[in-house]
Amino acid sequence: MTVEIFDAVARPTAVVAATTSWNEFPRLWKTLLDEVYTVVDGKTNVMLYRDDVPNVEVGVLAPEGFVPGGRVIASALPAGRVARTVYRGPFPGLHAGHRAVLDWCAEHGHELSGVRWEVYGHHDPDPARQQVEISWALA
Repeated sequence: MTVEIFDAVARPTAVVAATTSWNEFPRLWKTLLDEVYTVVDGKTNVMLYRDDVPNVEVGVLAPEGFVPGGRVIASALPAGRVARTVYRGPFPGLHAGHRAVLDWCAEHGHELSGVRWEVYGHHDPDPARQQVEISWALA
């Protein structure tokens, strides 16, 4: 996987924020995403990890005119310098994309802030063609 450094712009999101554990998160994210879908018809799913607790935001890139409701709030993917890669393949292997960014940054002397996010491509019935953009904010 290729890793690149670039200046990200903030991207508005519609999300439900939660504090969870890494053990619980795999069972929680779909419930949070389904809650977002009751308020907004999103096309592009996102997951933002603010730290290692983890404090997470699960939702979609916000469409123009999005109005928050219930626990669904307006937020944004952060702006700033990031290390980014695009993972292609079945979702259970997504950790490989994160590992690629971590390893590349360690090799090239880039310090990470710990904030990272995933932007999911359009669903494809063939898991080998799934695509996820993985970004880590630089410190």
